[in-house]
Amino acid sequence: MKAMLLAALAALTGLVAHPAAQAQAWPAKPIRLVVPFPPGASNDVLSRSTAQNMSPGLGQQILVENRPGGGGIVGADNVAKSPGDGYHMLNIQASFVANAALRPKLPYDPIADFSYVGMMARGPLLMVVHPSLPVKNVREFIALAKARPGQVNYGSTGTGSHNHMATELFRRMAGINIVHVPYKGAAPALTDLMGGHIQLVMTSLPSAMTQVQAGRMRALGVASEKRTRFMPEVPTIAEAGVPGYTAEFWWGLVVPVKTPAEIVTRLGSELGKALQAPDLSQRFAGEGAEPAAMNGEAFQRFVSNEIKRWRKVAQETGIKPE
Repeated sequence: MKAMLLAALAALTGLVAHPAAQAQAWPAKPIRLVVPFPPGASNDVLSRSTAQNMSPGLGQQILVENRPGGGGIVGADNVAKSPGDGYHMLNIQASFVANAALRPKLPYDPIADFSYVGMMARGPLLMVVHPSLPVKNVREFIALAKARPGQVNYGSTGTGSHNHMATELFRRMAGINIVHVPYKGAAPALTDLMGGHIQLVMTSLPSAMTQVQAGRMRALGVASEKRTRFMPEVPTIAEAGVPGYTAEFWWGLVVPVKTPAEIVTRLGSELGKALQAPDLSQRFAGEGAEPAAMNGEAFQRFVSNEIKRWRKVAQETGIKPE
């Protein structure tokens, strides 16, 4: 009887200790990082660069897996439903918030179904116009739009996209009437801008910097809180005519919510270390982004606040998903 009691106690102790032991042994194999978009875009490039710099500290590779579909919803849902064992991560970005703001019935909860590891990068939107437009700054653009209500067209990467919502926020804050023309991506929108078919696009720095330097577009402002080091001569939209206006691209990492807290903390620590590496900063610069360390708790608050902010924009402007 005593032997049976001891055996049962030992088994129980083993069960209680198992999760801690499992976390202590982690990681014992490569970690999967899902990027919910096709290869080659900024989401993919930034994720691969970050994964490469985090891997040595973890002693295991972080393997990037592209799972595009539904504007990022397919990949996010896949990770939300993956085991919380520390071997599944998701790259989230501004579209993650746009989906949550526009779609009340997602297959996952953007806050409750994930544990937040941390932010990894930020980059501003750039406001560009056709060079023939008789404006040289944001204030002049606003004056022109007010003088020609409904006659100025702006392009976006699609209805409900981040730059669509960002331009609608600008439109409301500036008190102007400009017309939305949706495209299937940044390239066709910018091609039509250079062709003079539309007059304004809010876009990423890498997609427009070369054309701005060549005189095919004119940069009026960046949508970040401070001027960007990549184009320091371009004022922020806030200082150039719309006080308080900001709209940025950003990227970060999350894991399934049941992932042990000590693993989430370890991932956050390794992410923080990786973001301090000079070579990572150089690789991010190619995407018009800068390392932006933000711990998991602060990052979760940031995302939650962004969802509320853009949901309000969608409701006030009547934006509906395609």
